Amino acid sequence: MEDVARIVLGLEEHAVAEEVMHFLDRTGRTRIVATASDERQLAEAIRQLEPDAVVASPALVDVSEPSSGSVLLTIDSSESVQSLRRALRAGARGFYLWPAERDELADAAARTLQLSETARQLATVIAVWGPRGGSGATFLATHLAAALARRECDCVLVDLDLTFGDVAVVCGISVEETFRSIADLAPVADELPPGRVDEVLWRHPSGFRVLFAPADVAASEQVRPVDVRASIHAVRRACDFVVLDLTRSLEGAARVALDVADQVVVVLQLDVRSFRAAKRAIAAMGIEERCVFVVNRATRSEVTPADIERVFGRPAVVVIPVDRNVRTAQDRGQLLPKRGRTGRAVDRLARHLMETSG
Repeated sequence: MEDVARIVLGLEEHAVAEEVMHFLDRTGRTRIVATASDERQLAEAIRQLEPDAVVASPALVDVSEPSSGSVLLTIDSSESVQSLRRALRAGARGFYLWPAERDELADAAARTLQLSETARQLATVIAVWGPRGGSGATFLATHLAAALARRECDCVLVDLDLTFGDVAVVCGISVEETFRSIADLAPVADELPPGRVDEVLWRHPSGFRVLFAPADVAASEQVRPVDVRASIHAVRRACDFVVLDLTRSLEGAARVALDVADQVVVVLQLDVRSFRAAKRAIAAMGIEERCVFVVNRATRSEVTPADIERVFGRPAVVVIPVDRNVRTAQDRGQLLPKRGRTGRAVDRLARHLMETSG
């Protein structure tokens, strides 16, 4: 599903409201998320849903002005001086006659999505991906989210390993503990205003928030790629940075993530198989210009960090050495301290991503 403008409709006449709602929904470019027939209902819907636009009768918006960020479009079945004055006082961006100017209304309503996104800076999306199993992508994604939070960035970590959901384990969530996940966000992702997204997120003690993969296998199977795209878009409207933890396989959710990511952190190990897998996948996905390379668990080897620039055309941003404390910390659901060698290396990565974002 492509992004559509979220509209609150406010009209007193039920029959006309039905006509307008069905017409705008059928365009495929807008979606009516609430209707109201009086000033009180309209004001409450705007406050709760924070829509991209309000399409309403001038008689209603004369009292209930849209909240900041919502574009007002007024509609009436006849043009009068009184209606035009009310629309102007309410700050309407346009006045349209129904049904004579319904096509013009639909175009203006669809454009409010771009107007809304321009007024509201979208978060930078960082995908963390390892071309080989066991590369430590989940470890790096989790610690990167914590490093961004330490730098006073509002960060959300999204677990896109829908089958295994390792982020919950790394965060110390027990098997018996219940939590909300992307399966809960997906059905309402295109309706939920930024202020309500937090209801499905879990807050880590380090300051970042998490959108978990479903704990139930059956729920995971119901999350489609289109749902992943909608969920990422909803989350990026509610924070500064979104960190996506990807699976090795570049299918389904991972493919969507690479498509929307502003930067892709490629987690490499110092061996030929890791380099070869990354080289082939990067070329196949066409993401060369967005890649940032990180070496994880570096040890003495015939393949060295210097070889990354020779193979991929740019050096690794950071090299994370082998750290014996990693396994113990992960088993306990804890993160490594920021002052250790690993913590300092991830902090350098966070600083680099912040400096190069947007």
